[in-house]
Amino acid sequence: MRENARVTSDSRGDYQELVDEISELLGAPATLENRDFELIAFGVYDGEGDLDASALDPVRTRSILTRRSTATVRTWFEGFGITRATGPVRIPPTPEAGVYRGRICLPVRHRSVVLGYVWLLDDDPGPTAAQLDAAMAVTARIGALLADEAQHGADLSRELRAVLTAERGWQGDMAVAALRTALGTRGDGPYALVCVASWPSADPDDAPSARTVPHATALCTVPWGTADQCLAVLVRLRSTDVGTPATTAAARLLKESARAAGIGAPRTGLTDLATAWQEATAACRAALAEPRFGPVADWSRIGPYRLLTSLSPESAHDPVVAPLLSPAHHELARTAEVYLDRAGQAGRTAAELGIHRQTLYYRLSRVEQLTGLDLDDGEDRLLLHMGLKAARL
Repeated sequence: MRENARVTSDSRGDYQELVDEISELLGAPATLENRDFELIAFGVYDGEGDLDASALDPVRTRSILTRRSTATVRTWFEGFGITRATGPVRIPPTPEAGVYRGRICLPVRHRSVVLGYVWLLDDDPGPTAAQLDAAMAVTARIGALLADEAQHGADLSRELRAVLTAERGWQGDMAVAALRTALGTRGDGPYALVCVASWPSADPDDAPSARTVPHATALCTVPWGTADQCLAVLVRLRSTDVGTPATTAAARLLKESARAAGIGAPRTGLTDLATAWQEATAACRAALAEPRFGPVADWSRIGPYRLLTSLSPESAHDPVVAPLLSPAHHELARTAEVYLDRAGQAGRTAAELGIHRQTLYYRLSRVEQLTGLDLDDGEDRLLLHMGLKAARL
């Protein structure tokens, strides 16, 4: 383990390594939370295989499963002076508070400022003073990493927003240059952009911390439509061939009252972030329009919606399709779309809709009458198909 874990590496992996190191030193599983009691890393000690379910009392279980503790739990623990402590703090079991087992809290500090807490269960005989001293030395390294990341994270949110909202041309180039400077050597690595919509708040302070979102480097809110907001997430990848970190981050954020998420194609470096953002928002729109894509849609898998999402709302809605979009003709529109999705195969279409072929033919003739299109003509079919898909957006 290197002496000083820096933000220039994969911070998430560094936190996990440091928490695992503490778990090994103390012979017990440890958890790391930031000062807002949001879970950052959970170390599983190899020797806890015989630990039964009772080891996870309600407070500990909720922290691990939801990645945060309640305000009541936070206030209760802070009542033991952990925000001011410079060494380990023992907290006794209190069943009425949901704390069935005692805790040892190791405050994580940097330059006298508490930035987080390492927690472990306090069992007899418990760690020795020498073990706790060694663990506190590791928390100092965690504190340096948290402080470094907090400084960069604050800058990155602002710089990322500037890149995603800047006009193309010199303004966009300057925004990318500023983000590259803030990232340092990390700016040359592989990245993916994630769009999460609709986000419940436009207040940047309400956005999750990058430390609580797996693999996230920066997060910011961006306007979505005329009134809503979406959340943009810059995710660092190990390789452009492996997009799992972006999917993991998106799934985590969908628990925050959002409806869908989209992921742009991975890139190496920052030059094409604006294009990657267009792809991410397009994939998110596709996930909202077509449940089969969601709740997390990848740009590479949304098919014709890659083209449809690039069109303006005015050009995407052709007037010949309009008659089918009224509530009175909902069944006709559905019939036409399924028919075109099945490449005009009447048998498959009738089977999927659960109707007789003659009923299908009657409905298709009504579609032709309402739209003026000829479903035996390939271009007319294409226009109707795209018009129906575009209507979902």
